[in-house]
Amino acid sequence: MKKRSLWIITALMTFALLGVFVMQMYYIRESYNLKSQLFEQNVNQALTAVVNKIQKKNVISRINRKDDEFKALEVSNIRSKTDSIVAFKERYKENKMRRRLKQQQQILQYLNEQDSIIHSNYLQPQIISEEDYAILSNPNPNNNTLTYNINETRSSKDGKVLSMQLSSNFTKRRPVIKLDKLPDSIIYLAINPSDLRPQFIILPTIDPDTKVKYKIEDAKAEHSYRIELERLYADTVNLFANGRDVMLLQDVAKEMANKDVPLEDRMPSQETVDTLIKKELLSKNIDLDYQYWVTPSKSTGKIIYQNVSQTIGNVLPKNTFSKVIFSNNLMIKDPGMLYVSFPNKNSLIFNTMFAMLASSVGLLLVLVSIFAYTIYAIIRQKKLSEMKTDFINNMTHEFKTPVATIMIASEALKDPDLTPDKARVNRLAGIIYDENVRLGNHIERVLSVAKLDKKELKLERKPVAMNELISLVVDSMSLQLQKKDAEISLDLIASPDVVIGDELHLSNLVYNLIDNANKYSPVKPIIAIKTKNYANGVCVEVSDKGIGMTKEQTKRIFDQFYRVPTGNLHDVKGFGLGLSYVHDIIEQMNGTIKVNSEKDNGTTFLIYLPFKLSN
Repeated sequence: MKKRSLWIITALMTFALLGVFVMQMYYIRESYNLKSQLFEQNVNQALTAVVNKIQKKNVISRINRKDDEFKALEVSNIRSKTDSIVAFKERYKENKMRRRLKQQQQILQYLNEQDSIIHSNYLQPQIISEEDYAILSNPNPNNNTLTYNINETRSSKDGKVLSMQLSSNFTKRRPVIKLDKLPDSIIYLAINPSDLRPQFIILPTIDPDTKVKYKIEDAKAEHSYRIELERLYADTVNLFANGRDVMLLQDVAKEMANKDVPLEDRMPSQETVDTLIKKELLSKNIDLDYQYWVTPSKSTGKIIYQNVSQTIGNVLPKNTFSKVIFSNNLMIKDPGMLYVSFPNKNSLIFNTMFAMLASSVGLLLVLVSIFAYTIYAIIRQKKLSEMKTDFINNMTHEFKTPVATIMIASEALKDPDLTPDKARVNRLAGIIYDENVRLGNHIERVLSVAKLDKKELKLERKPVAMNELISLVVDSMSLQLQKKDAEISLDLIASPDVVIGDELHLSNLVYNLIDNANKYSPVKPIIAIKTKNYANGVCVEVSDKGIGMTKEQTKRIFDQFYRVPTGNLHDVKGFGLGLSYVHDIIEQMNGTIKVNSEKDNGTTFLIYLPFKLSN
């Protein structure tokens, strides 16, 4: 991809991302404005409800106060009426007692008269009880054993019996007769003077006519009592029934129309106002800290109620809402103002918008991440493409030289003049063999990296002595190092130094590091190799005094096809696969590799290999 195309794609994606961001901000702002309008509407509705309830409480408090006054007056009048009723009942009881006493006196007089008549007409009359009467009047002769004996008799000259002394086997039991509990009749047992036989005389307690007369008197008195009592009760009940409510409302209206009543006297208590505001705000789902204060309508600086100690100036705080309290009564001199302020209004609105804000931010982050990853992938693919192109060019160059050498040597062998010269033929055959080996090594290296990428390379697990292996690799590279007059030092002090790994790939690993140190040292290479024990493993350190690398280059040296640039010089050959191969081999052996490098001051590779290779 061309650089211009990359810039165009980046510009278009940036423009699209900014467009999405602007649209999101627009919708968030519109949503905020809508939520703010809804909040203001809810607050105004809540304050209207608070003001209406304050007005109602003002009316109710005045009605209750007047009602208490009327009730007190009612109680006073009812108490007076009650006293009248009680006095009337007492008078009725006294009259009833006097009437009964008079009736009893009349009955007693009647009984005395009748008793005198009986005593004058009968001999030895005596009052008996109803039980004795029942026994004596029993017709059964076995039980009726009453007998009289005449002991003495007095008679007149003409033979009329004047008196006699009688005796009887009857034991009299004189009954107890109480005036207030008279029986229906009084029973006398007397001797009939004509035949001297015992006789029962039944005397009614009250004369029938008199009894009827008494009932009529009692009924008239009771009737008069009931009528008068009902009249008194009716007067008590209807004392304030007619016009009471009208009088109450008229008095309340008169008080409310009084424009000189102070605002403080019209307002309920501060606790009531606070409770009303809180309740109405919660009914609108507004659960915020608020400040409120009540002031007169005119700007006098006076504050009647406030829930927070604060100074209210001419400029109201932000997010403050006001409402006239007694706006319906035009006669009131000072209707008053209720103010409510919300310092944390935005927090409530943003809380209600949390889901939308979170989704918008999440979407933007996703888009930015995708955009950044896309640009990164495009740039990485571009660099990878460039590195692959360099790799193909390097590989072509590396393959071209041995192929050309083999071709020249092959053509020379075809020359008939060279056939007798066996020494020259052998030298040309050796050249062809060496170049074929060189081509094979290049091909093997490329195939090994390909197998590592596909996870097809299987490592052997055998004990490998790292000190001995490093010494052998250095010996095998002695001619190559001598060509550049390299100075190499070995400090192999690790003990134990045996790790479990693949000897071939470990040799290639060490070879690549020494070869890089040799190639990237422009003058006389100085290479130092050390081994030491560290945390259940062996640490191999390979350092040089070569051209070094920048921090940015050290982050990429383990990428495939990447080669450290050497300016305008192209004398360093390679495919850019060596360090990538080293990194993959170490990872498969559960080891680690680190690089410390400074531009123009050399590079140091630190390799850690554990003693045991885990599965």
